[in-house]
Amino acid sequence: MTGWLFPGQPLRCEQFTDHNHDLEQLHQLCCEVTGYDLLKGQSCSDGTLSNHTALQIHGVVSSLYRSRCLKKVGDVPDLLAEHSLGIYAALAVAGCMSEQAALELVARIGNSMSRLAGSREYALGCPIGLLVDPVEAAARNNGVYVANYNTSRHFLLAGEKQNIEAALAECQAAGAFSVSSFACEAPLHTPLMAEISSELAAIVAEYRFTEPQVPLIESVAQTTLSAAAIPAFLVDELQQPVWWERTWKAVRTAGVTRCIEVGSGQTLTKFNRWIDSEADRV
Repeated sequence: MTGWLFPGQPLRCEQFTDHNHDLEQLHQLCCEVTGYDLLKGQSCSDGTLSNHTALQIHGVVSSLYRSRCLKKVGDVPDLLAEHSLGIYAALAVAGCMSEQAALELVARIGNSMSRLAGSREYALGCPIGLLVDPVEAAARNNGVYVANYNTSRHFLLAGEKQNIEAALAECQAAGAFSVSSFACEAPLHTPLMAEISSELAAIVAEYRFTEPQVPLIESVAQTTLSAAAIPAFLVDELQQPVWWERTWKAVRTAGVTRCIEVGSGQTLTKFNRWIDSEADRV
């Protein structure tokens, strides 16, 4: 049984070395629908896209391209799973919406989120090496949130920048062997996103979703999404943490023995190896 895993926003825009019909088609579609130039890694013309929205679009279109390439060689999934903003490409591949609609939706959601950066300076923090309790304590003590539970010792915090730095300092003092922070426009996967939830819901309400042709496991509660559940999930998931360790275990429990990460990089693959290695030691 084969599973396709869709990662979230990449840290950087990768360069495409292929020059074929599928890439050109997606490049044109991306420019027309989102205003993002896939091949140049920048806005097509007026430069209105923020850097983070551009990365979000790039991540989705990278997954769509890899999906096309896999299907061309006869590789098809029996199950799909998503991490964070990987949901948009996963929905397209599942047949719930068109590629065009997925690209348009992620661009509109990204533009809405980018406006949060106008009032506050947000950041993400990544402590590695601690177990969950001291990480959650550091988040509570400093007014930030755990946004990603990736493995038993890899987490992502989100919140205001100064609070993230304080939380990371507490994690380091507690014994984390690595801490790092990154600028972001919106505190994804935290209750702070409720500030724009009505706006996001109004955007999502303009789209129609059909039943998935391939089962799709979501990364909040590990349920298999139905068409009726998708609109609420797309708004709710931005306010809830990503539980990747639970999601990967659900994928394994479903019977998947072969997995392909369909997108930029191999982040989920690395997480999965760690999760599996811990299970083997039990």
